[in-house]
Amino acid sequence: MSGTENGRGRRTALVATVAAGVLLAGGGGVYLTASGDEGPGTASRAAGAPAPPPLRLGGGSGGTGGPDAGIAPGEPDPGGGPSGTVYRAEGPLPQGPSSAAVHRPEGLVTSEEVARLAAALGVEGSPALVGDVWTIRPEKDGRGPRLDVSRQAPGDWTYSWYDGGPAGDTCLKGRACPPPGEATPPAKGTPVSEAAAKAAAAPVLKVLGQDDAKVSATQVMNGSVRVVNAEPVVGGLPTYGWSTGLHIGPDGRPVAGSGTLKEPAKAETYPVVSAERALARLNEESRGTGPIGIGGCATDPPAGEPQAPDEPGKDAPCQTIVDMAPPREVPVTGGVLGLAAKDTADGRVLVPAWLFTADPADSAPYTVTSTAVAPEYLVPPATPSPAPTPSVREPADGAEPVRRIESFTVRPDGRTLALTFWGGVCSTYTAHSAEDPRQVRVRIDDKPIDPDRACILVAKEVTVEVTLEAPLGDRPVVDAVSDEALPRR
Repeated sequence: MSGTENGRGRRTALVATVAAGVLLAGGGGVYLTASGDEGPGTASRAAGAPAPPPLRLGGGSGGTGGPDAGIAPGEPDPGGGPSGTVYRAEGPLPQGPSSAAVHRPEGLVTSEEVARLAAALGVEGSPALVGDVWTIRPEKDGRGPRLDVSRQAPGDWTYSWYDGGPAGDTCLKGRACPPPGEATPPAKGTPVSEAAAKAAAAPVLKVLGQDDAKVSATQVMNGSVRVVNAEPVVGGLPTYGWSTGLHIGPDGRPVAGSGTLKEPAKAETYPVVSAERALARLNEESRGTGPIGIGGCATDPPAGEPQAPDEPGKDAPCQTIVDMAPPREVPVTGGVLGLAAKDTADGRVLVPAWLFTADPADSAPYTVTSTAVAPEYLVPPATPSPAPTPSVREPADGAEPVRRIESFTVRPDGRTLALTFWGGVCSTYTAHSAEDPRQVRVRIDDKPIDPDRACILVAKEVTVEVTLEAPLGDRPVVDAVSDEALPRR
């Protein structure tokens, strides 16, 4: 996409698996390919096999609600707003295999594994363990490449080139340099081609065991850096929310990157449901949230005030404009069984999930996921003890990041996001963003125009814009307040 979002031009590729896959026909139809040993959606376990333990999803920091609510970064919010979203299959969906395994990170990252990754990235030096992180840092003035790898599996790693510490020679006389500042932007130049960027990323992906990953290199940052995104294949299945990102400079060398070093290990095997049942469950969970934060109905009249018994509509239930709006309908043009990153109390794991290609008429296609594990093996997330709610919130600047963002749109420049949410008429709203190679996090600050003045409770749809440092590309957009990924419109 060369730095700008191409709208309808990009279409998510469907990945064929051994078990099942969907191929798109030129006219929009869907064809099913399947193996001969598939069961009817949810199949019984092999005779004598022990039952797998209940699977509790949503127990981590990102979990809020059911098994498909705000779990994996990059997973769009299936609700799609107060009126909800209905996902409609445009053709037959695959039945899928009878079972699939969860994959969990296991073990510790060794210094040898870190050294191999460093060599592939062109980072010189030996890894040193600092706390729970393996690190190779620039010496003396702090200028140069830096690699940090978490010792605990899955070994989250980041790589950047730093511009060193403060000016002067204090670092050269033996004193410890302060932590380096922000990564140095690469020299301006012409970005390498997509093919050259993929070739530059290949040695790194090989060390990570991701030779067979689905790789894209359409995004360009800062006018000169080509971004390579790789979605690895684990256990023969495509993944979602477990990607590797590499920035390739105009000289063809990696200048930044992030990902995971150790591949998750196969764990418990669970019966799985068909794509049709998973899509139905997704629609059940996508009924909508209703009006957020502000009501739209009149209050009861004062006590003792006479009422007209035959007043038209007197006993009709209160409805807002939001209540009467129909749900948004989005076509689904394909689906494949894969593994989606989910939060649990024990950390992030890869869980069998159906990866559906949603293709709205007014924006680019995107992927939405639905857990494929049979519902009888899923248990609700543990309910944390409610935190005390302060009676009055008084931020230092008078603003409160409390608005739930419903969706976003990418403007033609590829860098400007239009964030849509439900607000009121007595506040001003400001959008903020924080971005890295893997995702963009956004929030809305709500500041009352006159905090001491009573405000009429009228809900209205509000859209505010925020400009990113680099084009969004394929990165997911996450609400920083709810920690839920947002649907693109």
